[in-house]
Amino acid sequence: MRLKSEIWVKAYLRRCAVAGASGVVARHGDDDAGAIFIKVVREDMQVAIFSPAPAGLEHADFDRRWVMGFAGAFVSDQDAEKLLEREARFDSDVWIVEIEDRDGRHFLGDELME
Repeated sequence: MRLKSEIWVKAYLRRCAVAGASGVVARHGDDDAGAIFIKVVREDMQVAIFSPAPAGLEHADFDRRWVMGFAGAFVSDQDAEKLLEREARFDSDVWIVEIEDRDGRHFLGDELME
């Protein structure tokens, strides 16, 4: 069973803060089961988006797993925002968490799918 979205987001923001990054909830989704998207902003203002791994991937049904959008590249903030706006129109319960980290670290550890 997965942690509720709200609990996962709070723990993730704490993990980021402990490592020296600042994070905010840019969009608050459903507390229990809202999909979570993570926007990581580097010092040069380039952005990476991490989205939930597709259902059916190993352990994705029980643990949160992530895939990096834009073919694993950092993109402009404008391109990232377009993607996040589309997701929010598609699913009104979506969470968007924004992390500012000089080096563009994502703090997802083993939860990131290659």
